[in-house]
Amino acid sequence: MFSLVFIFFLIITSFENSFAQTGTIRGFVYEKETGEPIIFTNVYLYKTNYGAATDVNGYYAISKIPPDSYTLMVTCLGFDTLKIPVKIKANDIITKKLYLEKGVFMLETINISAEREEAKTETRTSVIKITPKQIKQIPTIGGQPDLAQYLQVIPGVIFTGDQGGQFYIRGGSPIQNKVLLDGMVIYNPFHSIGLFSVFDTDIIRNADIYTGGFGAEYGGRISSIMDITTRDGNKKRVAGKVGVSTFGAKILIEGPIKKQSENSDGSSSFILSAKNSYLEQSSKMFYTYIDENGLPFNYTDIYGKISFNSKNGGKVNFFGFNFNDKVNNYQALSDFHWKTYGGGTNFLVIPSMSPVLMEGYFAYSSYKISLKEEVSPTRTSEINGFNMGLDFTYILGKDKIKYGIEMSGFKTDYIFYNSIGLKLTQTENTTEIAAYVKYKKTIGKMLIEPSFRLQWYASLSNMSPEPRLALKYNASDYLRFKLAGGLYSQNLISAKSDRDVVNLFYGFLSGPENLPDKFNGEEITHKLQKAEHLILGVEYDVSNNLILNIEGYYKNFSQLTNINRQKLFDENKYPDKPDILTKDFIIETGDAEGIDLSLKYDYKRIYCWAVYSFAYIHRFYENIDNELVEYVPHYDRRHNINLITSYILGRNYDWEINVRWNLGSGFPVTLTKGYYPLITFNEGINTNYTTVNGNLGILYDDLNAGRLPYYHRLDISLKKKFEIGNRSKLEANISVTNVYDRKNIFYKDRVTNEIIYQLPIMPSIGLNFSFN
Repeated sequence: MFSLVFIFFLIITSFENSFAQTGTIRGFVYEKETGEPIIFTNVYLYKTNYGAATDVNGYYAISKIPPDSYTLMVTCLGFDTLKIPVKIKANDIITKKLYLEKGVFMLETINISAEREEAKTETRTSVIKITPKQIKQIPTIGGQPDLAQYLQVIPGVIFTGDQGGQFYIRGGSPIQNKVLLDGMVIYNPFHSIGLFSVFDTDIIRNADIYTGGFGAEYGGRISSIMDITTRDGNKKRVAGKVGVSTFGAKILIEGPIKKQSENSDGSSSFILSAKNSYLEQSSKMFYTYIDENGLPFNYTDIYGKISFNSKNGGKVNFFGFNFNDKVNNYQALSDFHWKTYGGGTNFLVIPSMSPVLMEGYFAYSSYKISLKEEVSPTRTSEINGFNMGLDFTYILGKDKIKYGIEMSGFKTDYIFYNSIGLKLTQTENTTEIAAYVKYKKTIGKMLIEPSFRLQWYASLSNMSPEPRLALKYNASDYLRFKLAGGLYSQNLISAKSDRDVVNLFYGFLSGPENLPDKFNGEEITHKLQKAEHLILGVEYDVSNNLILNIEGYYKNFSQLTNINRQKLFDENKYPDKPDILTKDFIIETGDAEGIDLSLKYDYKRIYCWAVYSFAYIHRFYENIDNELVEYVPHYDRRHNINLITSYILGRNYDWEINVRWNLGSGFPVTLTKGYYPLITFNEGINTNYTTVNGNLGILYDDLNAGRLPYYHRLDISLKKKFEIGNRSKLEANISVTNVYDRKNIFYKDRVTNEIIYQLPIMPSIGLNFSFN
């Protein structure tokens, strides 16, 4: 530990010395019309090799510049090129806020150059950057583009269905995928009808989806990270949007509290978004052929944010959200409901005499879920807590160092009944503290990005050191090789029954105490879930507009915690029974391996994206004879194909057609072998088995030994834009989900043998009116 601190001190000292005879220019790039930061665009000194791309806040920093006079230049697709003279002095730090005006000409060649520059200067292994523009290039199911619909096409992501569907990322279950919204932890980002997320696309600035191999700035999950940043409200004028469709409605309003100008001391703004589903009511008018009683998928999502911006570009945000979801009396469910709310603040500070960028956040969120089925007792789970952190970033020419600290605390309260009716409960408080450092170094054609995270799980008295590494080699201007890997851990687990007909319920627990002492003959030394990642990839620019990306990955889940499917006895009443028959939870191991291929074409009016994923997922647990048993989880999909096309028509670019086709091999399923009268002997030896009323017991086949048929679906949408005055627009859209009405199986009811299908063909229409 001392050596790590000493090395870190030497790095910082060398960084400070590197600025001695050079200068730095930094600042933010904004859209002049709205004041919104312009992200991921190039800022550079004309006719030099000095430059940088803006980050998610629009921030840029060009350091280690020799003293001289230069021309600072910004080029961005859709905006006029900006040039301003600057004079750099030794030991000087210049802060410049830059404002771009919307241009008349489309600068496709400049956009390609910006993307290529980022590809060469960032490791970008197993990460997808998503903006609202990209989300709107896929079919807008239900009249509104949504992040959930876009995530379904990302390489390595498996989506389990239209109704109650969950997302599984390269072998990781939803509990192993961390979702952050402006730094807040979101415990359930998707609604029961799997076509929609809790996030309004129009408030998203950027979403980074890490499907594996992520750096040390992220922790507490062992599979993937979804980091979503919302935009600020319009800093120049009041603006808004209203949308209605056959699925639901939304409203967004934003505007300045104090207007932004190039010479002002600062500004402030607000943004408020609300959306809801009235599908339960509208389906009784439009979709009676699906269910004459309607589709009872109800949700309401509200998000608000206030931003205060300083003269030099520093800022502080205050935000809050309230999301809820409810399903009433549908299929095998009699009641399903979850709600979540929270709030917090984040800030960005630029010290005037230091090259460092400082960011911080504090947030609180709460989540509660309950599920009542026709034949099972009610299950409930609740988690609430805080998370906070402080990050520091130094830009050193082409190199960068980032370090920070994090702290989180949460309380879990959980009630669950297993397949034989035994009750499992847990209430626990947990605290986690972490520190990390990440360093990016450019050496010739090689990018090296080592990072290290030290995570302390206080409630378990467990320290987890987690080294990580990302590499990229720029073999040429068109060919790049990359690698990423590391160690990962998490305390939070989900306890759900793998026997569930519908896997809607996810209970949250923290490091349960009730675990076996051994697994596979070895002592259990900790209660954490742990994994190791290795990703190898290649990027190839086939042409100026066609990019090929191939990644192979391996995730080793060296310790997992799962509900004990073989528990038969209460441990307190039968302490002499084997662990496998009395413990609430068991230890498992597993792995996931696969290859993801992505081919993307983007030029002028046409956008095409083809994605193919091939994967294997394995799990291992001990049976009553202490023998390892292999099985595949219910989301093990061998083949997954997505084909996306978006085409803009019309002389004024006012028509757009979007098409998506998905093909996936069948999911595993546990078959039913037979039935028997189940008597639980609640009164022990005093139970009269000849007169007591038993329940219906089910004899299961081997776990997930069967397979459902292949899944495939075609979605199409058509949009038309109408200009209404200088600052208003109307967009009309028509979409059809499951165009050729494929009968994709959702599940088969074990009691009635009725086959339940995913959503059939569902046309929808919508209107969106926006003004600014």
